[in-house]
Amino acid sequence: MVPPAAIALAGALIAASFALVVSVRSNLLPAAPTAADLRAAKHVGLVRERLLRFSDTAAGEVLVTDAGNGREVARIGQEGSGFIRGVMRGLARERRMHGLDASRPFRLSLWDDTQLTLVDLATGRTIELNGFGHTNRAAFLRLIVPETQAVPGGPR
Repeated sequence: MVPPAAIALAGALIAASFALVVSVRSNLLPAAPTAADLRAAKHVGLVRERLLRFSDTAAGEVLVTDAGNGREVARIGQEGSGFIRGVMRGLARERRMHGLDASRPFRLSLWDDTQLTLVDLATGRTIELNGFGHTNRAAFLRLIVPETQAVPGGPR
């Protein structure tokens, strides 16, 4: 037997959760600021930005090209960055689900505060890449910062 007080507490928790969601959705309570909102409030500037296209090759590689000039930026083989392959596979799947154009580029942006963001210009989805750890962030950072330059936000 479940004590009636436990059932009442569980019901109250569900009702409170529902009330909070409705309050945020109806703008009675403010939603948490996004990373973009926080950057704007702190006046964080853009360091570098690059429009990129990602495509699969017949050899099973991911070809990364600059959307502005069509030049090859990188080829990621089977042994290459699994993180880039996984992120791009998920974004491509989302585009297919919505019937969106697969040729639209992605915007990779590096900010003054060393944050790195990837924006899908077809869906509007933004991925804050710093949240995935230094190694995964570095995989994308190589696509925007030439290897001859110091890597902002890298290990010191």
